[in-house]
Order: sequence, then structure tokens, then C-alpha cells
Amino acid sequence: MGRDSGSGGRPGVQRPGSGSGGRPGIRRPGSGSGGRPGFRRPGSDGLPGFRRRDHSVAPWIRTRLRTAPGAAVALALLVMATACLAAAFPRAVERYEDAGLRRAVVDATAPRTSLQVSAPQPGTYIPQSERESAVSPASMRKAYERVLNVVERPLAVDPAQSMYGVRNVNNLEAAETWLPMPSGLPAQMSLAAQSGLAEHSRMSAGRLPRAGDTVTAATREVEAAVTTETAKRLNIKVGSVIHVPGMQRDPLAVRITGIVAPRDPESAYWTTQPLLRTPSLIRPPTQGGEPETYWLGALLLPPDAAPVLLGTPGEPARYWLLTPDPAALTAHGLSRLGSAVASLESGPGLVKVRDSTDADTGVSTDLDEVLASYAQLRSGVRPLVSVAAFGTGAVAVVVLLMAGRLTADRRRTELALLRARGASLRGLTRRLVTETAVVALPAGALGLAGALLLVPYGRAPYAVGAALAVTLLACAALPLRALAAHRVVGVHGAREDLTSVRPSRRRTIAELTLLVLASAAVLALRSRGTSGTSDEALGSGASGDLGSSGDQLVAMAPVLIGVIAALVLVRLYPLPLRWLARPAGRMRGAIGHLSLARAGRTSVSTVLPLLALLTALTTAAFGGSVLAGVADARDRAAVLNLGADARVEAESALPATLPERVRSAPGVREVTPLSIAYEAKPGAGVESVPLAGVDPEGYARLADRTGLGAFPAGELKASPAGGSSKSATNGGSAKPDTESSAEDGGSGSAKAPLPALASSAVADRYGTHPFSLRLSDGSDVTVRITLVRDLTPALPGTDFLIVDRAGLGAVAARPTTLLVTGDQVNGGALRKAVAAGTGADTDPTARADVRLRSEERARYVDSPLQSGAERVYAAAVAAGSGYAVLALLLALVRAAPERAALLARLRTMGLTRSQGRRLLVLEALPQALLAAAGGILTGWAAVRLLAPGIDLTSIALATPGGAPPTGTAALHTDPASLFLPALTVLLLATGIAAGQAWWTGRRGSVRELRAGDSR
Repeated sequence: MGRDSGSGGRPGVQRPGSGSGGRPGIRRPGSGSGGRPGFRRPGSDGLPGFRRRDHSVAPWIRTRLRTAPGAAVALALLVMATACLAAAFPRAVERYEDAGLRRAVVDATAPRTSLQVSAPQPGTYIPQSERESAVSPASMRKAYERVLNVVERPLAVDPAQSMYGVRNVNNLEAAETWLPMPSGLPAQMSLAAQSGLAEHSRMSAGRLPRAGDTVTAATREVEAAVTTETAKRLNIKVGSVIHVPGMQRDPLAVRITGIVAPRDPESAYWTTQPLLRTPSLIRPPTQGGEPETYWLGALLLPPDAAPVLLGTPGEPARYWLLTPDPAALTAHGLSRLGSAVASLESGPGLVKVRDSTDADTGVSTDLDEVLASYAQLRSGVRPLVSVAAFGTGAVAVVVLLMAGRLTADRRRTELALLRARGASLRGLTRRLVTETAVVALPAGALGLAGALLLVPYGRAPYAVGAALAVTLLACAALPLRALAAHRVVGVHGAREDLTSVRPSRRRTIAELTLLVLASAAVLALRSRGTSGTSDEALGSGASGDLGSSGDQLVAMAPVLIGVIAALVLVRLYPLPLRWLARPAGRMRGAIGHLSLARAGRTSVSTVLPLLALLTALTTAAFGGSVLAGVADARDRAAVLNLGADARVEAESALPATLPERVRSAPGVREVTPLSIAYEAKPGAGVESVPLAGVDPEGYARLADRTGLGAFPAGELKASPAGGSSKSATNGGSAKPDTESSAEDGGSGSAKAPLPALASSAVADRYGTHPFSLRLSDGSDVTVRITLVRDLTPALPGTDFLIVDRAGLGAVAARPTTLLVTGDQVNGGALRKAVAAGTGADTDPTARADVRLRSEERARYVDSPLQSGAERVYAAAVAAGSGYAVLALLLALVRAAPERAALLARLRTMGLTRSQGRRLLVLEALPQALLAAAGGILTGWAAVRLLAPGIDLTSIALATPGGAPPTGTAALHTDPASLFLPALTVLLLATGIAAGQAWWTGRRGSVRELRAGDSR
């Protein structure tokens, strides 16, 4: 062994400070480098120009992630899922709103949505050559391009379906006698020189018309084409010549050179002016006598032949038809879209159009009405979706905060030790933010990417903003909780048992503030409704946007009710525990007393899990009630329209054997025949009242089963001895009529009045005295109203009379309608049975209309706006329920190590496995029961309080074409939505506790019994 040359001591041992020349054990700064004190010269450690990294201390973030990888992965999954849902929501809403707008424009058809720009013929005060030049294709094309430039965004025009041309306003009589004349009136023609004929048609015969030489107003003959339907109905062939009158000249000869077939008969090119494709049989108004008719067809001239129309008395007019492009329409630009249409109709846009075409040009369209109808539908749908969005968003926020709080509680000792060793609040907060951001930021980015892939339609900024908000909240939850808990340095904190900690003044003030907000929201929703402030059409553009703070408060009403209930229940929760603790202490065995003591020692951080559970249960109950109300309203409307599960109806009498044939069809339980006369005329009046003859027994069963005006069958049976002496009111007997008695109808009458069931309107109109009805077959029947109901299965609407079929004549009593009831009526089998029974297989004129309740119900889901809103609503409710379950799992997992240690210690004292299971189940039961019962009561209260202000008609019963819906849809409590989520929470909480006890019993207890182990 050698000696150290600088130590002068024992071999292999170096004296402290011997290498620095200073005091023992202390090294002077810079003494080893030979440079300035306090600085380290680069290269002194053997690596020139680089400073050696000190590996004695591991980086903080890496250490934390390696210490708790499971917690980091769980946080990443939570942030990723929440960010994905938050980013997908606005894109999903935008997708179905845009699809609904485009469907509304497409379903409205081109004649309503096209912008029809029209100008009269050039004035006769200008030279004829200038008039002819004004209608030439070149001039019309230039004007068309200038008009296109006037159209403002977001209104976009589809050039492929837009056209321009010249047509005569007044129809011209054709002199040819070979044209069909049903009433002896000559056929009339409309001449149109429209652009784009070659692009929108294909030749069926002949060739397209051409204008050989320069066509003027004095040209004697031009070429034209007709469509296949016009040629078929008017007997026109290639080579036919049709003469129309001229003005101050000889008649104009129009030679047919071709017959064309539309490439797309339903395109805007052909549907904007249907006459160009299909001729019409016109019935002019007449004063009595037989109605006269004549045919009206269209002759398609080439655009170069437009000047010839100036030489006819048809008052030629120029037109430019601009068809909107549905694919370019977006719901978020609805207000600007309405402004663009209004500007073209009667605003600055119209001035520019007139500058580009003619001073007398006008613009007309029904597109503004279509947009207003869509805006009204959206204003009724969007607030309901906002209620679900606010509810699910609130639960997600609570879960994120709870995750941060549980993590802070788990690391309380670690953070307190850091503070005790000198860590500043700023430094500690910075470390926690960095540590959380390393996990949350990539997870949020992945969630955003997943949302963009899951919903590839929509504007990205809103999705990015939503995902960023979720990520920032996740990053801030843990640091803010740690900052609040460790403001003061201290290793040991006081107990925070739920039964011992008193609420602070700040908490009381916050709870009172929330109570005021919830009360204001409920009052606003009850008085104004969900769409109380939305403009009726386009207006300010905020239709249904919930942009104001008042509207947002209304949308948060169910959430605020759940929050208030959670805070109230947390305050009341210790009371039953204290009341039960003493009786449980006197019982034999320690399980009951110990479980209550453990439940009472639950940390006050239980507020967040309970808040998440109650908010989610309230949102689920409210959302489930909305969806159930929508489904019930559609079922009810379908029953109101059909009267049964299926309806078979014909204009004439049905075969007598058809009811039995239909009754044998699969799924059919009962068939009720009806004899309906829609044109029954009371007395000598001109008004008609629908009359239905029924079999009282079967019809009474049907009315009772459907809930449409149930009545006793005996009240409607025809009595040969005399009319019913009982009168009726709206649900019972009729008002006595002092002017009528049992003798009404004459003591010598051969037949007594038939008892009748009538609607309220008919009863108010005709009273309860007998009156006669003249039926369509010429027979008369005398009826007397004895029952009054608002609804009946046979006839929808507010006017109806129901009588016994046995009291009608043989012709009037033949059934024209069958009401079919059954559990699962097979539509295909029913239609086959009806077709075979009526003979429609061989005689198409004998067909009967078959409508099913399921098909009628599907008719009310008319717009993608409705179906999309329902899907988003259901997804929001499901997501809220999932977050509630996650909150419960987080709370139970947080307490799992403590429970495992408790069971291990108690097992050393003789606790059996079954007793351990009972202990954990009884410990978890109070809070689970509190959440379940509170969720049921809160959901019921929320629905009852908010139901008067919520109208589900818009989302449930929108009908094609904007027709008024059948009935209304109101919000009502759905028992399944109340009890199923609450029972799920209860079973899940107790099941997890029992499962933990079983799993802990199978494992060893060495780890849990180690002294000083805080896990």
C-alpha cells in the first residue's frame, strides 16, 4: 500500500482539507481550479468546454413518475377522455345543425329557395335593335355574372343549377287543332329561351334546336324542343309545327326539332319552373256549369332565338334564377345568411342588382321563410342540448377537481415535509404544475386528435379551445389544492372528520350564493322557458345560441339544483350518523358501531364525490325524462293520427271479408271496422262534419286501450225504443236541453235519434237536441249528442261525430276503414293481406292505404337537427353517468389502502372474513344511500320544478314542410331514469366494498402491518 503524498498521515487516508491548503474539512471556492473564487473553469474536470452534470440527485419529474406510474397513467387517461369529449361536442353539434339546415333547404324544393330575379322586356321607347340586343345571350350572360357578384357571403350560388333566359308572361294560344282539347278549348303554349338545355337534358329523338341566321322580332319561324312528357301528353312529334300569335305581324311558326329527356328531373333546372318539364291541365274559373279545361305546355327555344319573343303578345320577361348551394350553407352563419337574402329582396343588394340589369328588376324568394322555420326549430332544440352539455360539463369539472384533490390528499405528508424543509409556495406550485403538465399536455393533445378523427366535420378553433380548457384545468387542480392546503408550514394537521369539522363562513356564503343562483335559474326557466329569449327567426343572430348570461343561467338550472342538494345533504349527513352511533354502541358486536364510526370519520373531501354523484344523477334523471318525453310524445302523436297500431283506409267501401283476412295476419290482435263519411252535412247547412259509424263494443275497447276518449259502450248503442235520455258534458253526461225532451223527433217518427259521441266543438255548435245529417249516398240520419269527448280513435281533429253503425243505412254502414291493434303488427304481412282482400293485385284502382304506427312515428323525426340533437343528448347523459361512476371509483380507490390496513389490524384481533366484508359494506352504505336517495329526490324535484318552462314539441314533433304538429310534448318524470342510475350507484358502491374485503382476505397482511408505512 502506498502513502498519499499530500496527506502526511496514515496510508490510504487523506486528511480533510489537505488538498486545498485551507481549514480542515472546508474547501475554498475555486481553490481546486486555480481561478477566481466561486467559479469553475471549463475543462477542469477533464471534459474541455463542458460542465459535468451532477448525477447524485435525480430529476424531480422523473422521480415522481417512477414513484407513482399508475397515478400518472390514470390522470393521462382521464384528461385524454375528457379532452376528447369536450372537443368532439361542438363539432358534433355543428355537424347536425349544418345537416339540418341543408336538409331544410333541399326539402323546401327549388321553387321556394331559388332567388328569382326578373325584369320586364326592354321598353318600347328604345330602338328595336337595342331591345333585341338586351335579350341576346351575350347581354343576358353579362347581367348574370354581375348579379352573381352582388350575392354576399355566406349565401353561395350553385352555378350548375342556376340559369337565365327569356320567357313570355302571358300564355299564347296554339292554332293547331291536332293538339288535345279536352273541353274544346285550344291548347296554350309558353315559350322559353333558357340557357343550359344541352347540359341538363339528353336527346330522346331529333336534335337540339338552333337559330340559323340572326333572329329578330320579325323572324317568321324558329326551332324548339319539348320534353318527353310534353310530347306524350300533347301528341307532339319531331317535325311538328305549332303556330302562336304574333304582334303586328303574321303568326310565329315554331318547328319541333327534338324531344329531350331531363337528366335529373328533380334538379333545380327543371323544378324551379315545372312547366318546362311537365304540361299542366288548367281549369279556368267558371260561373256554374261544367268546368272547362285546356292544356298548357312549354316550347324550349335556343337562347339565340330570344329576340323573337319581342314580336309576340306574350309580354316577354327576362329572368335570372339563382339556386343556393346547400353544401355551402352553415348554421353558424344563419344570421348573416338571412341578412344576405333580405339585402337582395329589399335592401342594398337589390339596388346593385337593378344597377346591373334593369331599373324595374325585382327579386323574390321564399328562402327567408325556410331559414326562419329552421331557426325556430333550432331555437327549440339547442337549449335542451345546452342543458345536457352544462350538466355533463359540470360533472367532468368536478371529477377533474376531485382527482386533483385526492392526489393532494395522498401526497399530503410529502408536500408538508417539503414545506417544512424550506420549499416555498411558489417553488412547490411550479414543481407540481410542471409535473402535472408533463402528463396532461400530451394526453390533452391525444384527446384533441381523437376528437378530430372521431368527428371529422366542424370548425377546429372551438374544439381546440375546449380541449385546452380541460388540459389547463387538469394542470391547475393539483397545484391549487396543494397551495390552499399548505399555505402554513406544518407537518401534523388537525383531523378533518365529516362529523367534527364545522362549515366555515366562506363556505356558508358560497352555498347561499349558489342557492340564490339556482332559485333565479328555476324561476327564469319556469317563466320564460328554454327558448324564451331566442328571436323568432333570424333577427340578431342569437337565436337559441344561449349567448347571454341569463340564458346560460337557465341552462345550468338542473346542475345548480344538484349542486344545492349535494351541499345540503353534506350538511345533513352527520346528523343521522350521530343519532345511530349511540344505539349501535349498545348492540352486541363491534361491526355496527365500528362501521358508523368509520363512516363518521370520513374526510370532508367526500363533498366532491357526493357533488359529482348528485350532479350526474340529476342530469341523468333530467336527460332521461327529456328523452322519454320525446318518445312518448311521438307515440302519442302517432296514435292520435291513426287511432290504433295500424290503419287501413280506402275511398270506397272495403270488401266484407277483409276484416277477417286482416285479423289472421301475424301480430294482429283485434280489428275494428269503421264507416266514415267525411262530408256529412247537418240539416240544410253547407258545413260538413266527419261522421264515423262504429260497433260500440269493439270501439269502446279500442278507445279505452288507446286512451283516446274512453266511454261506456252502452251509451252509444242504438235503441229502437227511443233516444237516450241521458245527456253529456265533457267527460260525462250532457247538459239538459230545456227545449228538447224524450219526445223530440216526433212521437210518430219511425226511428228514434241515434246516440252520438261528439267533439267539444261540434257539441257547442249543435247542442243536445236531435238534428239530421245528410250523407254522401243521399240518405238521412237523425242523431242526438249524448257523449262529449275531446279525442277519439276514428277521426283526428277537433270535429267529429261517432254513432252506432247498426243505425245507418245499408250503403252508409259498409266499412271504409279498419283500425288494427296488436303487439307487433307485421307491416309486410298486413299489406299483403289487404292487397289480397281488396283485389289490388289485379286491379290497382281497388287499393287501400295501409299506415303503421311505427312508420307514422318515424315521420316526426324529419330533420337531422332532431335526430342529431337526440344522439348528442343521449351521449351527454351517458358521459355524465360514466363520470359519476368514475368519481365513485376514485373515492373508493383513494380509501382502499386505509381500509386494507384496517382489515389487516382487525384480523390480528380475531375479525373473520365475513365480518370484514360486512364492515366495509356497512361503512360504504351510508354515503351510497345518501347519494342514491339524494339523486332520486333531486332528479324528481328538478323535473317537477322545471317542467312548466320546458316545451319538447320542437325536438319531438317537427313535421315535414313546417306543418303544425299533432299535439304537444311536455316534460314529465320518467321512473326508470330516476331509479336505475341511483340503484346502479348503490350496487356499485357496496359491490366494490365487498370485493375489496374479499381480495384483502386472500392476501397476506405483512405489508399492511409494517410500522411506519403510510400506504
